[in-house]
Amino acid sequence: QYSDMVLRIAYQNMQSRADAEDVAQDVFLRLLGQPAFADETHLKAWLIRVTINRCKDVLKSAWRRKTVPIEQDWPTMDNPDHAIMEELFQLKPDERDILYLFYYEKYTIAEIAQMLGKNLNTVNSRLSRARKKLRDILTEGDTDHG
Repeated sequence: QYSDMVLRIAYQNMQSRADAEDVAQDVFLRLLGQPAFADETHLKAWLIRVTINRCKDVLKSAWRRKTVPIEQDWPTMDNPDHAIMEELFQLKPDERDILYLFYYEKYTIAEIAQMLGKNLNTVNSRLSRARKKLRDILTEGDTDHG
């Protein structure tokens, strides 16, 4: 039920389909050891938080820092919005996560703040900053092609 969401979050953080699939697998393996959740909302929030945290762990691991990807596979990701992924990857991971949760998962700023363990004002300012950065990136790209 939540595999696509977990994979999308992992992909936008890892920028590699293979790495995103590995993270998603780790997340669902961790889910197997969890007690039952109170409701679907808690389960979904747990999956989002664990996915983001697992991505951070993998990205800062010594193994990751010492490897070089064979190829950049992100442009071929089966995603209707893959055209914008290159621009999104120019944003910081925290900014991408907040944009994703706000626009794709339709969470409110308060829900995102609670889920990520951040202050409401911090999430609000990061969302505003990410919107502006993405708008600037997209506008700059339009002028390069036009």
